[in-house]
Amino acid sequence: MTALLHGLGAVLVIEGLAMALAPLRMERLLATLAALSRDQRRAIGLAVLASGVGLLWLAGGL
Repeated sequence: MTALLHGLGAVLVIEGLAMALAPLRMERLLATLAALSRDQRRAIGLAVLASGVGLLWLAGGL
């Protein structure tokens, strides 16, 4: 449970930094994502998910 909270906390810190330091860039990114089709967004989401699982596996977390 502690590892899950550490991971979630790290994600929130990174997301918060991105929004605090580059809000205009985040707006552009969200507009770009909104312009993609649902299938393209799904494919990107699955690729990011697979990358995250791969990184956790390499780090020995899975």
